Amino acid sequence: MQLIWLRSDLRLHDNTALAAAAARGPCVAVYLPSPGQWHAHDDAPCKIDFWLRNLASLNTALGLLNIPLLIRHASHWHQAPQVLATLCRELNISAVHVNEEYGLNETRRDAEVARVLNDQGVEFHSHLDQLLFKPGSVLTKSGGYFQVFSQFRKVCYSRLHFSVPGLVPAPTTQAPVPIASDPVPTQVEGFAPPSEALRVLWPAGEDEARRRLDTFAEQHLDYYQSERDFPARPGTSQLSAYLVAGVISPRQCLHAALQANQGEFESGSAGAVTWINELLWREFYKHILVGYPRVSRHRAFRPETEALAWRNAPDELAAWQQARTGLPIIDAAMRQLLETGWMHNRLRMVVAMFLTKNLLIDWREGERFFMRHLIDGDLAANNGGWQWSASTGTDSAPWFRIFNPLNQSEKFDREGLFIKRWLPQLNDLDTRRVHNPNAQRELFGVTDYPAPIVNLPQSRARALEVFKRLPARQGVKPNEWAVTEHEIAEG
Repeated sequence: MQLIWLRSDLRLHDNTALAAAAARGPCVAVYLPSPGQWHAHDDAPCKIDFWLRNLASLNTALGLLNIPLLIRHASHWHQAPQVLATLCRELNISAVHVNEEYGLNETRRDAEVARVLNDQGVEFHSHLDQLLFKPGSVLTKSGGYFQVFSQFRKVCYSRLHFSVPGLVPAPTTQAPVPIASDPVPTQVEGFAPPSEALRVLWPAGEDEARRRLDTFAEQHLDYYQSERDFPARPGTSQLSAYLVAGVISPRQCLHAALQANQGEFESGSAGAVTWINELLWREFYKHILVGYPRVSRHRAFRPETEALAWRNAPDELAAWQQARTGLPIIDAAMRQLLETGWMHNRLRMVVAMFLTKNLLIDWREGERFFMRHLIDGDLAANNGGWQWSASTGTDSAPWFRIFNPLNQSEKFDREGLFIKRWLPQLNDLDTRRVHNPNAQRELFGVTDYPAPIVNLPQSRARALEVFKRLPARQGVKPNEWAVTEHEIAEG
């Protein structure tokens, strides 16, 4: 009997570990709800709800193939080895199959599970699935992990031109096995269910994920480059939550883009090329987790930036978190996050740079807040994005590059449609004043919207002065695995 241990791979099609397990004989699936670990990782309640809803959908699909789904509980991942070992003994499992996960805690967990199972005579097979390229296979000429995306992308393109990863067929129906599926929990203690309105925005299941992919590829992909920066327009794929939960795979996304672009990576549709680049950004940040584990431990990728004199400003942090900064584009973006569990990518950069540069508040505060609210919260992408904006990370924006939120608002939400959707108290302002209602606020009757919490020119000058005092940029050594158990637990 084969066991497929499901994690962030909640789909039937193009699931490497599931296909491998089914090909070797009768199989059974297991899922381990881990609320203690999820809390430690700051996973959002809406994300956990989304995962459970997708698990229930997958359970139905597995049932049609006579593959039982079992639920076993391991509140923290250190309990997973014994929970799985016990299950393997009960069911006489000969091999366990998983799809690789990345990050320090995930790597250590799987290594310990493999050790315990091997001691018990159970094989442990780990499969490449959520990435196009295995970490460690895309390296610099000197054998290190890339620190610059453009160089990483160039090597990935050369690999893809040579061979595009294929799609894995879904398993076929197996003979019934005398094991009953367990009911999938609808919620987990400590994670309050989100509003029904949020659930409606994010339907569960592979059919929905593939519908979104097909619609995007057919109707929006060609315009992705020109439309993706405008938050009031439907210019993005809305697939990130499905990718993070593994309801759809990056291979499926790549194949859809290539099919729409006549097999081209670097020519043809500018929208398709740009979207493939975004898939590779996702890939890049996953490789960074493996090559530079310090980022899994809330450490800056650039060591010299650990010396930054971040401000302790709890009132300003709270205003940012609660959409009360007095900067409409910032507050509208934060309102979108709080109500939908998602934020437009352009605005993620804008609000992150505002927090880390204009307010000079530690990027880790923003990273943590995002993870606690994002339905698509992903350590690699979230950390990578925040450190880019804070100028502490890989391919980081030069420290002297500081977005002006008013300019960003006027450029990417020119008519104020996005702002007015999320801040209806500004609906009566014209398209010029809606970006900065503080200007002549009494004259235009703006009384129920706060004044800005910071002076933008002054705060920009303050950030520049703080960054100027940093020591010279240091190199970052790959594979820094020497960490304490305390650091691992906090990671």
